[in-house]
Amino acid sequence: MKITKLTTYVVPPRWLFLKIETDEGVTGWGEPVVEGRALTTEAAVHELSDYLIGKNPMLIEDHWQVMYRGGFYRGGAIHMSAISGIDQALWDIKGKALGQPIHALLGGQVRDKIKVYSWIGGDRPSDVANNAREVVARGFKAIKLNGCEEMQIVDTNEKVEKAVETIAIIREAIGPHIGIGVDFHGRVHKPMAKVLAKELEPYKLMFIEEPVLSENYEALKEIANHCSTPIALGERLFSRWDFKRILSEGYVDILQPDLSHAGGITECRKIATMAEAYDVALAPHCPLGPIALAACLQVDAVSYNAFIQEQSLGIHYNKGNDILDYISNKEVFQYADGFVSIPQGPGLGVEVDEAYVIERAKEGHRWRNPIWRHADGSVAEW
Repeated sequence: MKITKLTTYVVPPRWLFLKIETDEGVTGWGEPVVEGRALTTEAAVHELSDYLIGKNPMLIEDHWQVMYRGGFYRGGAIHMSAISGIDQALWDIKGKALGQPIHALLGGQVRDKIKVYSWIGGDRPSDVANNAREVVARGFKAIKLNGCEEMQIVDTNEKVEKAVETIAIIREAIGPHIGIGVDFHGRVHKPMAKVLAKELEPYKLMFIEEPVLSENYEALKEIANHCSTPIALGERLFSRWDFKRILSEGYVDILQPDLSHAGGITECRKIATMAEAYDVALAPHCPLGPIALAACLQVDAVSYNAFIQEQSLGIHYNKGNDILDYISNKEVFQYADGFVSIPQGPGLGVEVDEAYVIERAKEGHRWRNPIWRHADGSVAEW
């Protein structure tokens, strides 16, 4: 079998899909995208295709190493996201060719389903109590929301009180036993992060996410010493080499690699195993489309330390299209009692509706995250 063609589709709301074809008619799908940089990532995919055309798609590990090491400059969001989608598609081909789900080829599943959480609110927390009640009523056992709006490096007690009040209202609305993840989105800097972490302690959060930017990882030591809440981080780390310093420092409790950013199934499987060796949990990041979610579930299926999966059904970013729109076997993501089943079909287990993908790609997108500014006019972290 030989790889013959790579085709990319920029589709709403903010995704990039990849189809890899072979000379034996077996095709695979991947989702190589950086949110807000879809066209740049698309260009990187086509640059990497020079290494792949005419090659045997089954040699996934070798292709990964060549795509990563074959260029003198390596790593980072664009390069690793391009590799990620290609890797997903190659695994999809291999599974389909062998008639097996990817998790069967990775040693076999250790779970039948995994807990999922639902996003509530949007970029700015508002009216989240009613939203939280609605989500819990649908069966979710865990939710996540953005924890604050703009926050300067040293900000006011009023901002802290507002953030704490939001979480207090939600905890009261949904009771003591529903998991709450609070995502600070890297919007908070060290001086305020330790204040917030301490003030939120009474609300028994499932985790606080990105209390500071990943590049400020040295601040995690002090933040961890101000609270007992688990700290989650990892959506802006792109390889096992990025994650190893986080693990060795010992202050992160939950790793969140993104299967469309951190090297795909091949690399995230290794990251998950590294985390297990440090007794750190796995909760893959996935505010993306159905192919990315299917890839996450393959790794969740074989990772002992995976405990919860992010998914984007109904998320505020999904305007115009949602994750089920692009697949024909919509039943594959079986949500029940706060869990989603592990797909059992060959490859990724999702059947992409190619005709619909082509139709929506005619519209495409140029999604960009908003640019926020502080009261003094300086740019704020979004």
